[in-house]
Amino acid sequence: MKTKNIKQVVTFKSTPIKVYELIMDEKKHGELSGSKAKVSKKPNGKFEVFDGYCHGYNIELKEGKMIKQAWHFAEDGWPDDHYSICTFEFAKVPGGTKMTFTQKGVPEHKVESLKEGWKEYYWAPMKDILEK
Repeated sequence: MKTKNIKQVVTFKSTPIKVYELIMDEKKHGELSGSKAKVSKKPNGKFEVFDGYCHGYNIELKEGKMIKQAWHFAEDGWPDDHYSICTFEFAKVPGGTKMTFTQKGVPEHKVESLKEGWKEYYWAPMKDILEK
C-alpha cells in the first residue's frame, strides 16, 4: 500500500497547555468532537474518539509540548492492522500557540479527505472552544 504524509500548521489564541489538554483530556476531547471520548494520558495508553471511528495508542507524551500517537481510522480501504503516526507539536508564539501537526503513513487514497477532516473536525472546533 502506498502512503503519504500530511503536515498542517495552525495557530490558536491560547496557551500550549490548553491546546494539549483539549486533545488529551477525555471530557474536553468529548466537547471538541461532540461524542464520547476515551483518552489515556499514559505512554502506550489507548484512546478512542468519534464513537470508535478513530482509535489508537500513545507513543510519546510531553505535557504542553508534544503528543505522538498511532491512529487508525475506520475508513474504506484503510487496512485493519494499519496505523498512521500523528504528531502534534506545540510552541508558544506571540498571541498564542503554534501547533505543527504531521501524520505519517496515510493510505494514499485517503490523504485529501483526511487533510480536510482535520481542519473541519479538529482545528475549527478547537479554535471555537479555545478562543471564545
